[in-house]
Amino acid sequence: MSHELNRRSVMKASAAATAGIGVLSVTGAASRKVRVGVMGLGRGLGHIRGLLGVKDVEIAYVCDPDKERIARGLSQVAKGQEKAPEGVTDFRRMLDDKSVDAITIAAPNFWHAPATILACEAGKHVYVEKPGSHNAKEAELMVKAARKYKRKVQMGNQRRSYDKVAEAVQRIKEGVIGKVYSGRSWYTNTRPSIGRGRKVAIPTNLDFKLWQGPVPNTNYINNLVHYNWHWRWNYGGGEMANNGVHSLDIVRWALGVDLPNKATYSGDRYHHDDDQETPDTGEAVFDFGHCIAIWSGSSCHRRSWEKTPFAAVYGDGGSIVFSGGNQYTIYDAKGNEVEKQGGPGGDVHHFSNFIESFRNDQPLTSEIKVAQESTMLCHLANISYRTSKTIDFDPRKNEITNSCDTTEKLWTRDYQKGWEPKV
Repeated sequence: MSHELNRRSVMKASAAATAGIGVLSVTGAASRKVRVGVMGLGRGLGHIRGLLGVKDVEIAYVCDPDKERIARGLSQVAKGQEKAPEGVTDFRRMLDDKSVDAITIAAPNFWHAPATILACEAGKHVYVEKPGSHNAKEAELMVKAARKYKRKVQMGNQRRSYDKVAEAVQRIKEGVIGKVYSGRSWYTNTRPSIGRGRKVAIPTNLDFKLWQGPVPNTNYINNLVHYNWHWRWNYGGGEMANNGVHSLDIVRWALGVDLPNKATYSGDRYHHDDDQETPDTGEAVFDFGHCIAIWSGSSCHRRSWEKTPFAAVYGDGGSIVFSGGNQYTIYDAKGNEVEKQGGPGGDVHHFSNFIESFRNDQPLTSEIKVAQESTMLCHLANISYRTSKTIDFDPRKNEITNSCDTTEKLWTRDYQKGWEPKV
């Protein structure tokens, strides 16, 4: 293969990638115990497992407006930590505790930016799940908050901390597949119908008003909490923001691009007649001028026979395919497999990098500004879908240039009084 790196170049690339990740544990006098609170105990159970894998971290709080979830969180912590954390329903209790260094946010998307901004204001460092913001305006505000309060804010696109993924990106930059011109990414699943929600009594274990928080108060229905909020625009961003952000982030990173000039997203809710508002099938295309990125989503048909990878990047000298974990495969221009690399994945790498960012001044692998550039692709795609138009975008001004009343409205959202994010 004409662009294949020699052994010395490979080792150099690997070392550069590993240097950006940080260490998985800390030894010596520089180490100190870090106290962390975890907000949102669905995906937050994974946060607990990840944090327990980092040396000298104490989980001081677990938080959820659902008391049953608090109990599960406490049980999860007990598997790896002798000292029991405090269980709270209101995350502001964690912010008031000056001994808490950081919080991790695994609450629904509509909480990501408001909670991050309040945590930064309270002097806490923040690990926030993807997509990190519910809308484009929030993406701007949370970056502004991190800068204003000088806090470390990491987004949970954990593949940024995988050494082999970082190695692949470095090798692409060094020309292993030549000049890159496009990237594709995929997500498939076999999600069932969410049905039609009915107004029912709020479960006694749930503080629904607190669960909604920044979202204008609505009646409780029985197919919203704790997961199907993803498929309603008032709460989530559909599969694009739920899973598209992961693979598009890898493609954007590998292509070496920031924000696009154009974005378009076509599709619909084809499979089920129910309450879902977001598409279950769709194609999004992002034009960066000298290259493009594509995302293909099929939430209700796994299309197993297609055997699509997680993401792929194409150059004039070959391709690199990312399988989804900490692996990549290089193909030459004729489609012949040239090399395959892999290593362990998981969440610990990314949480370790976050903790070391403020404990020992390590650089973040997914600092919030970089992370929100990937999330902005999702916001622009969803605006395109909801307006049925291609979005023209000025990356320098961070604004839609063919804007209208609808796009301006979708750039932000309405908030419950008192919860409007401000920086």
